[in-house]
Amino acid sequence: MLSSQAFNAFLKTLEEPPSFAIFILATTEKHKIIPTILSRCQIFDFKRITNNDTVVHLEEICKTENVNAEKQALHLIAQKSEGCLRDSLSIFDKIVSFTNAEVTYNNTLEHLNILDEDYYFKLTEDMLEQRLSETILTLDEINRKGFEGDAVLNGYAEFLRNLLVSKDKKVAGLLEVAEVFKKKYLELAKKIEGSWLLSALNILADSEINYRQAKNKRLHVELTFIKLCYLNQAIQLTGENGESGKKKRLDGVRPVSFRALTPVADTSKRKTEKSTSVQENKTSTASSISKKISETTYSNKEHSSAQSGATLTIEEPKLKFKAGISLDKIREKVVERNKSFQTKPLEEAEIQQAWKKYVSQLEENKQHSTVSIFKQVQLGIVDENCIDIITEDNFQKQFIEGERAALVSHLQAHFNNRFLTYQITVNQQSKPAAETNSPTLSTPAKYQKIIEMYPLVKELKERLHLNLDY
Repeated sequence: MLSSQAFNAFLKTLEEPPSFAIFILATTEKHKIIPTILSRCQIFDFKRITNNDTVVHLEEICKTENVNAEKQALHLIAQKSEGCLRDSLSIFDKIVSFTNAEVTYNNTLEHLNILDEDYYFKLTEDMLEQRLSETILTLDEINRKGFEGDAVLNGYAEFLRNLLVSKDKKVAGLLEVAEVFKKKYLELAKKIEGSWLLSALNILADSEINYRQAKNKRLHVELTFIKLCYLNQAIQLTGENGESGKKKRLDGVRPVSFRALTPVADTSKRKTEKSTSVQENKTSTASSISKKISETTYSNKEHSSAQSGATLTIEEPKLKFKAGISLDKIREKVVERNKSFQTKPLEEAEIQQAWKKYVSQLEENKQHSTVSIFKQVQLGIVDENCIDIITEDNFQKQFIEGERAALVSHLQAHFNNRFLTYQITVNQQSKPAAETNSPTLSTPAKYQKIIEMYPLVKELKERLHLNLDY
């Protein structure tokens, strides 16, 4: 439940623990611990305890405490605890106190409110034989004992899962039940088909999901078990229908119908006829258009001379006119592009103006500490593509380096020079003598100077009982 801030505060203690202390951190959610804590720990991953291990441990307690307990009852306690030994011990302690150290299978069922597995065996045998009346009477008996419908559905789904595991000898080792019931599971699993178990589990899963939304809970559970009663018959019907469908496909031969196709010659004639008609229409429209142009442009001249001069006087001026316009436009664009790529020369006045513009942008963004540092620097010129920024110390240099990307883009845009950059030079001579001599003082000497300048520091140290680490 610790937050990341709490873990970071605890990290200092873990880094430098006392020699006599060992910290043991226990959690079920290792992913919530920050990596800096996990890297300093030796990790042990614990797994759930199996039901057989829990039963063995409870049997040892029964021997030492003189408690009479049936092994089936201990298996029930182990299943109820779900791999948690602490829960199994608390459950076992309650049952021992209620039964006066006589723990049997029946009183354990009663105290844990667990349905006896014999009911599930009886329900399964009745449903395989399609004895619907017996199934409903068994459900009524379970209901009169006080078991809710969702508990019955969940318990029966767990029962069918154990049957499905029992069908394969390799997987039968996962069956965690009492030895008495193992034989029953193995015998019943031989009688049931795997398809019936899978279909029944699907029906139970859907029924558990829809149980909360059902208004009549008892009817919902009864309908689920009625479906399971006729499930074997439904599987047989679907199998027969599938086989009969395959037989019907093989019994008769289905003729293949062909569509009548038109001869190839007819289509080619139609295409040629269409193409000739289209060409005639094109030639007729073209001739009519040329006649109209010649008549309108040369109405004052003779008809014979008009047709001969029409092609010369119309086409040549148009070609020259179009060519002249395109070349002029291209030349104008080339001139504009050359003007746009002309860079401004680096001059001190222009650099100062660009620097002031960037400082004003910083002021608009309310970066007051950066503004004060930018105003203190000096500017110079290295070459035509490099500006020299002179600072007093590395502290100012770090602030300017933090603005490198924005500053370079601003300068390149101002001078229209994409190759423009800058360098930072630290002026060591601008530091006063007091700053250069201060690092040579030892820590106690520094403290004595601070006390001389500020006497209240000494008073604060004495009141808080502080010890200085030199």
